[in-house]
Amino acid sequence: MAPPRLIHSAPGLPDTCALQQPPAAAAASMSGPDVETPSAIQICRIMRPDDANVAGNVHGGTILKMIEEAGAIISTRHCNSQNGERCVAALARVERTDFLSPMCIGEVAHVSAEITYTSKHSVEVQVNVLSENILTGAKKLTNKATLWYVPLSLKNVDKVLEVPPVVYSRQEQEEEGRKRYEAQKLERMETKWRNGDIVQPVLNPEPNTVSYSQSSLIHLVGPSDCTLHGFVHGGVTMKLMDEVAGIVAARHCKTNIVTASVDAINFHDKIRKGFVITISGRMTFTSNKSMEIEVLVDADPVVDSSQKRYRAASAFFTYVSLSPEGRSLPVPQLVPETEDEKKRFEEGKGRYLQMKAKRQGHAEPQP
Repeated sequence: MAPPRLIHSAPGLPDTCALQQPPAAAAASMSGPDVETPSAIQICRIMRPDDANVAGNVHGGTILKMIEEAGAIISTRHCNSQNGERCVAALARVERTDFLSPMCIGEVAHVSAEITYTSKHSVEVQVNVLSENILTGAKKLTNKATLWYVPLSLKNVDKVLEVPPVVYSRQEQEEEGRKRYEAQKLERMETKWRNGDIVQPVLNPEPNTVSYSQSSLIHLVGPSDCTLHGFVHGGVTMKLMDEVAGIVAARHCKTNIVTASVDAINFHDKIRKGFVITISGRMTFTSNKSMEIEVLVDADPVVDSSQKRYRAASAFFTYVSLSPEGRSLPVPQLVPETEDEKKRFEEGKGRYLQMKAKRQGHAEPQP
C-alpha cells in the first residue's frame, strides 16, 4: 500500500498540514458511509504559547477554529467533486461539543474529519481531535464534534447549491443521518430569533451579578478573517466567541478557567468583509462547579446604509474554574437581579440538568 502523502491544507493555515490517505486506506479508516468522493482528512499542528492562556491550557477557541478548518476543507472538496458550478462550503451549525481533556502548550493537535451524511443542500462532517505528547508519544481524545455546511456558489455567495450524494454501505446509516439532519434543522429555526435582545452595559454593578462579568468585543472584519470570497470563516467567529466567554468566566470567578463544552452554535447569516461585529457575552447560570455563558454575535454593515444590524450567530459556552494544580474549584454563585436574568437562569438550569441526566444515563451499564 502506498504511504499517505502530505498536501497543503488551505491558503492561510500556517504550521498546518493535511493528511490525504490513499483510497484503500481511507475506506478502511472511515466508520461512516462509503464515500466515493474525497477521503477523510487530518490536519495537525503544534500548540504554541499564543494558542493558550497564562496557565498553559489551550484556548477552546483555538481547537474550535481547527475543527472548522478541517470541516471546511473536506466539505468544500466534496461539494466540488462533480462537474458543475464551483462552490465553497460555509458553516451553518456546530452541534454540542464537549472538551473531554485539556490540551497544553507543546502538544500536537490531530484533527480528523470525515463526511457522514449529505442532504440536498447540506453536508454533515464529524470531527475527532487528539492531543499528542511528542516527548512520550501518549495520545488522548480531547474533542468530538459534528458540523453542518452548505455549499455557496462562487458566482453568487447568496445562492445555495445542491450537494453531491454519498453512497452508504448500510441503509441504517442514511436513516440515522436523516434523523440528525431533521433535528438540527428544526432547532436551528427555533433559535434563529430567540435571542433578539442586546447586552447593555451597567454602571457600578455588584460582584457576582450578570452585569458585573458581562463583556463585549468589537471587531472589524478584515481580509485575514475571510475566505477568498469575502465572508468570515466560521472558525474565526467561534474563536472570538470563546474569547469573550472566557473573559466573562474569568471576571466572574477570578481564577484560571477552561472551556468545558459548547452548546450548539447556530450561524444565522453570513458576515462579510468590512462589517463590524460585536461579540457579547453574559453569564446565564452557575452550578457548583460550572458556568454557562450566552454569547451573541451581531453584524453591522457600517458602510452599507441599505442593510441593518443583524444577529449572525449565537451559542452557550460552559466553563469550569481550575486551581493552579488543575483541579476543579467551586464557582461563585450567580445572583440574577432582573426578571429576564431570573428567566435565563432557570432556562440554563434546565439545560444543565438535562445534560447531567443524559451523561448519567450514558454512564449506566447496559443490560
